[in-house]
Amino acid sequence: MERDEKKTIKIGPKLLELLSKLGEIELEDVEIDVGELEIWLQPALGIAAPPKAIAPPEVVAPPTKPTAILEAPFTPLVEEYPGHVREAKLGAKKDEGGSRGRTVVIGGANSPSFYIFERAPPHLPVIAVDTFDVDVSLPRALKMHVQEVIGDPVAWAKMAVDKFGADVVTIHLLSTDPLIKDASPNQAAKTVEELLQAVDVPLIVGGCGDPKKDAEVFTKVAETAHGERVLLSSLTLDMDEAGVLERVARAARENGQLVLAFTALDLNRAKELNRKLYQFLPEDSIIMDLTTAALGYGLEYSFSIHERARMAALMGDGELQHPVLSGTTNAWAAREAWLKMGSEWEPRELRGPIWETVTALALLLAGVDIFMMMHPYAIRTMKKVIEQLMGAGKAKPENISDWITVKI
Repeated sequence: MERDEKKTIKIGPKLLELLSKLGEIELEDVEIDVGELEIWLQPALGIAAPPKAIAPPEVVAPPTKPTAILEAPFTPLVEEYPGHVREAKLGAKKDEGGSRGRTVVIGGANSPSFYIFERAPPHLPVIAVDTFDVDVSLPRALKMHVQEVIGDPVAWAKMAVDKFGADVVTIHLLSTDPLIKDASPNQAAKTVEELLQAVDVPLIVGGCGDPKKDAEVFTKVAETAHGERVLLSSLTLDMDEAGVLERVARAARENGQLVLAFTALDLNRAKELNRKLYQFLPEDSIIMDLTTAALGYGLEYSFSIHERARMAALMGDGELQHPVLSGTTNAWAAREAWLKMGSEWEPRELRGPIWETVTALALLLAGVDIFMMMHPYAIRTMKKVIEQLMGAGKAKPENISDWITVKI
């Protein structure tokens, strides 16, 4: 057979036989016509994939250090509210029918408390310092500052103004309590008259808490302090149930006084009491006390009720559009403010005023206009905080981020 001749050979079975014996066969110049072909690959045999092309490494620029803080514009949303808080004036000067050297105006807010980015409050909150007409029992941290004047309401009032910087003086006529001294309305009125002569700031006159006795005392005090615009503290729905609310409200109106409408953490009852008072008093003669619960004893409830009242007033609820007073000295009713505790709670001399201060600060941000306070440290701190809050928004922008470079 010549090499260039093409032969057709059926080698299927033969090829398999040869492969099984030799393991390898080489064919040359052969064309294979395959009908069906099956190929078995031994596990040990691998088929190498063709190498992939390797991409050149990506060139990454080295990180750079920031050289400045990116400036982003920010414009706060300024709201316009349909309502506002009414103004109320405590005290009257000689040309106004009174004898005060100083008066205070509170209220008038048309934004939430200290929303300086919207608008500044028209009148700043004020501090009224509590005094008493009897030798009252006080925690040591308080007593050490007023011990020399306890039992002498006139001397106590002078200290409150001259030493503690009181904007207003509160005199609590506890001697009128039937369970203490049961002092007469005439005796109470005499004490108020002496205080009006001793200090030149407005007065808040507190009763003993007995509705009928307070009605008698407030009526007499209103007549004695005619034209002075003192704040009678306080008128309650209990007085209405006792049938004496109208009597006190009329006496306040006829003699130019203001009244404090007290309710216990209930806006519906606050609105109810105000509606009753509108029948006898001008609206700018009413201040609300919605109750102050101390730090650790329900402060969150007080904050909520005061905040709700302020927002309702701004949204147009006329029955809540009154300035608000906080009896912040309720903080001293908390045992933690004065009780002797472990060393980690010391010193007591600072724990008490801190308790009073934190209680006041929380309600300051909820919209309170007058704070009844006692401890000189707490009073001083509150005045400084109010002053600093009024300076909000006046910082130099280039110094805002200086803390980044501060070394501690």
